[in-house]
Amino acid sequence: MGYKGNRKRDELTFSNLIPTIKSIVHDQIYINYLPSYGNTIFYSFGFLLLTCFALLVVTGLTMVFFGPLWWANNPVGVYIRSIHMWAAQAFVLFLFLHVFVVFSTSAFKKQKIPWVIGSIILFIAIIQVEFGYGLRGDFGTLYRVIAGQDFWNGNFLGFFVNVLNYGQLYGIHTVLVPAVLATLIAIHFLLVRKHGISKPYRKDIEYKIVEADHRMLFIRAGVAVIAILFIALVIPSPFVPPPTIRGIAQNNPYMIAQTLVQEFNHTSGTATYFDSIDPYTYDTRTVYVSGPYNDYLTIRGGTNMTNEFYLANATTQLRDINLAYDYFARNGSINISPASGDPLIPIVSAVVVMAQSGTYGPLLKEDLPGNNPTYYIRFLYDTGYINNEATALGLQLNQYGMVKDDAGNGIAPLNTWWMLPYNVMDNTILANDPNQDRDGGIILGILWLVFVTLPWLPYVNKIPDKLRLYRLFWKVKTKK
Repeated sequence: MGYKGNRKRDELTFSNLIPTIKSIVHDQIYINYLPSYGNTIFYSFGFLLLTCFALLVVTGLTMVFFGPLWWANNPVGVYIRSIHMWAAQAFVLFLFLHVFVVFSTSAFKKQKIPWVIGSIILFIAIIQVEFGYGLRGDFGTLYRVIAGQDFWNGNFLGFFVNVLNYGQLYGIHTVLVPAVLATLIAIHFLLVRKHGISKPYRKDIEYKIVEADHRMLFIRAGVAVIAILFIALVIPSPFVPPPTIRGIAQNNPYMIAQTLVQEFNHTSGTATYFDSIDPYTYDTRTVYVSGPYNDYLTIRGGTNMTNEFYLANATTQLRDINLAYDYFARNGSINISPASGDPLIPIVSAVVVMAQSGTYGPLLKEDLPGNNPTYYIRFLYDTGYINNEATALGLQLNQYGMVKDDAGNGIAPLNTWWMLPYNVMDNTILANDPNQDRDGGIILGILWLVFVTLPWLPYVNKIPDKLRLYRLFWKVKTKK
């Protein structure tokens, strides 16, 4: 008898589990009563972006579990990657729309702290999406991380954030930023739930307190998810195969050879890089030429031609460098023992042979532990190949390429369409600015501080009311 009684109580508890959970959610999480306009689509944007965030977490964790090869090549992986990309697009879109509603109705005046938190979320979300593009692993990734790193370097942050470092970027994008965003979103929601949806600050607005239509809220979220799943199927995330040093060396060994001469002479883009700070302080001669050449000699043997080069005086060394560059510019034979008598030619030729065999690229990646391909990516950039391909794909920054399709010629996916104002600024008022990245960052920083502190700024915080933007979302009483 005792056993049956315990079983009955267990069954009763289990049968009440779902209703109990629903009751807790309804009483402790939902916003149950709100102004009548709160049931419109305009006040659903916050819940819609929360839905997109959940979709991003699910697809992101799936990609982390299966890894880059899966999301780049497997059909299911490509689809999950596409969902992730379009969910990110939708998240930013709903975030902008949500902020616009709050701004237009001057709700930030009563909900100051939620506004500040929301502003921080917007800032972090935009950076997070760009980080995501830096992890995709295709040509667009290489192009974007190089352009993006110029921004970080130009604003004195390059020593802390190196988007060329895949390992660091992976950790930031998959662990650090999602944790910060989740915390901020939770705090933001709890504050809004505590204080409720802001009531009109004007007496001529028609409204009444009504029960929240949660059913319609979930229907809208379901429609958004279905739309994302459909768009991801119809317009998959593009994946333009990334270039490799080996591929370039096999197709155009002279491009690699000329770049190696420039690295040796410290005249390459990396060797002469300076953008407010200089994060590329390594010696390009050692990293790209001398080090690999010594490895070549260790494996294959032969006379070390660097000794002959360094025994010559400075004038002769400069002559040999110029002769080597001209030799490869004229498509001179990749021959480790040319008859020119220039010791740099066989040195460079040997490294080109390494590049063609596929041993040079991995060596650059191994020199920096922790999955940090900075040396590799910088060398690719120094060859000029990435810029040439970007031009062919219509991705040059001065053509507003960062907001265009990575596959070129198209307009979908739009990628970072929210970067358009920044690109316009770069190509107009900052077009001839030698410190474009730094000054652009300063302008963005000032605008963001104004945005964050808007509730406390006199006159500025009255702009939405003066423009009567509230009429877009509130019904004004008609005078009798």
